[in-house]
Amino acid sequence: MKFARRSFVTTIFALGAALTVAMPSWAQTVGKDYTLISPAQPTEDAGKIEVLEFFSYGCPHCADFNPLVTAWAAKLPGDVVFRKVPITFGRAAWANIAKLYYALKVTGDLDRLESDVFKAIHNDRINLFDEKSLLEWVAKKGVDQKKFAEAFNSFGVMSQVKRGDQMAQAYKIQGVPALAVDGKYLVGGKDFNEQLAIADKLIAKARSEKSGKK
Repeated sequence: MKFARRSFVTTIFALGAALTVAMPSWAQTVGKDYTLISPAQPTEDAGKIEVLEFFSYGCPHCADFNPLVTAWAAKLPGDVVFRKVPITFGRAAWANIAKLYYALKVTGDLDRLESDVFKAIHNDRINLFDEKSLLEWVAKKGVDQKKFAEAFNSFGVMSQVKRGDQMAQAYKIQGVPALAVDGKYLVGGKDFNEQLAIADKLIAKARSEKSGKK
């Protein structure tokens, strides 16, 4: 499921036919199970397999995906690094909630409050797109408001938001949530569980490639 860049509707990916036993366990069908990222993008640590989730707190599908991907990421092996990248698709309201993500990282409250952010927006209908309302909400959640406000409006946070949008363009992200593996593969899948299963196989593929196996 995707929250699309222009239409903001659900995008469904087709899944390829079942793989034969003779094929490697990581084998997937390009164009169906995944899309090649061209050109391949650099990762932060070449010694690790990097998995990125492009998302927005404003996306209802990202809210549904969050508990599943969080549980999945917690079980990833040590050679895999999972990172979330909030993106804006050029929307000012989404820029504020992207800044919210990075500011909560600075204050150390992200892990504690991430699910609450989704709930506030999509269940409680709290306007976290507005800076004033957002600051009031984090204060009620026990966040150091002064430290948060400084981070929220800092050059560092704004630079990270800009960088996230640049990455989304480089990865050719058209909708969220979207998973990318090792800068090479954009994950498909007709539903969230399938998306994560394909991601597992692409991680195995990337591991095999790093080890020099063909």
